[in-house]
Amino acid sequence: MTISDPHYSPNSLEPLLPQRSRRLEDLAMELGSQTSRLSHGLHPIVVQSLGNLVRSMNCYYSNLIEGHRTTPREIERALREDFSSQPEQRDLQMEAKAHIEVQSLIDLSPEWQADSVLSPEFMQRIHREFYQRLPPRFWQLGAIAVLPGEFRTSPVQIGRHVPPPPESLAPFLTRFAQGYHPDRLSKVDQVLATAAAHHRFLWIHPFLDGNGRVARLLSQAYLQRIGVGNSLWSVSRGLARQVQQYRDRLDEADQQRQNDYDGRGNLPLTGLGRFCEFFLETCIDQAQFMATLLEPRQLLDRMEMGVAIAIREKHLLPGSFPLLKAAFLEGTVQRGQAATLTGYQERQARSVLKRLLERGLLVADSPKSPVRLGFPVVAAEQWFPRLWLDL
Repeated sequence: MTISDPHYSPNSLEPLLPQRSRRLEDLAMELGSQTSRLSHGLHPIVVQSLGNLVRSMNCYYSNLIEGHRTTPREIERALREDFSSQPEQRDLQMEAKAHIEVQSLIDLSPEWQADSVLSPEFMQRIHREFYQRLPPRFWQLGAIAVLPGEFRTSPVQIGRHVPPPPESLAPFLTRFAQGYHPDRLSKVDQVLATAAAHHRFLWIHPFLDGNGRVARLLSQAYLQRIGVGNSLWSVSRGLARQVQQYRDRLDEADQQRQNDYDGRGNLPLTGLGRFCEFFLETCIDQAQFMATLLEPRQLLDRMEMGVAIAIREKHLLPGSFPLLKAAFLEGTVQRGQAATLTGYQERQARSVLKRLLERGLLVADSPKSPVRLGFPVVAAEQWFPRLWLDL
């Protein structure tokens, strides 16, 4: 088919947004309300450290959606360049590390945050940075090579869905970027657009491979751009935990409009509405889940209990918790404060501090710089219950 076929004109993306309903408006407002409270009571430096943990979690669940299982400990080792000797597992670790590095660019790089989110160039940048970090075997889809950052040049079929042909991708992506530009939308519509654009990007399927991962990273970037997303939560955990429903809702929104009561575009208005409702409900569920885990008083209580267990098992030394608590409340702790905080003589206090650094519970930029909280996987089971499936 050619672009002149109505099925493959940019109008095929219509409707771009679901029909407004009280339910969808309530979900959009609730998501904004939930996410705005996530960092309350947390020191900004602690929030930054938690962002590293959440990016690792996001990568873990995004991998699961793709059918790639890499345990939290394997991901943590990959970030230290400690790769498995088994080639297949090493490749999966490199994939996980690539995902985290790209999301870090999205979350933290001023240059990336200045880009026009959802533009074709931004999509290509995500895809390029991700694939350039992958082992060679990920660059091959059957007999066809996947080129980092390059839109596909061949037709594809995804289940029952036949995405637009490659020669029509440019006008589709232009329409996509224009229609979902946040400056053109109200606050509620911006939130609805996050969900709708997630589906429409996957419907266009601009890359030969890697579209699902790029879609989830794009959603994260868009949510941050509109002031709803942040580094303390991720929708990928919720999508992975109900992956069949996620796929069913995507498939339902892929189908052609059923009748004159199902919108005015080619795609079904009801299907898009159901997907958006599912997506926003999942976002809210994950924001609420993280808000529970990050409530400062309860988090400190779990940290104290976890440290007590680690001391009994001789993984940590007595006096560890006051140092961790000070880092939690103040953001950083000067090394010279260790004796005062632990109540020990300087030599013994240095031993407590050293053990915490060795275990990754405290981290520092240099051997003499102040220390701050780290959130290694070894602490996740007590400090962040149910964060991972594999713990």
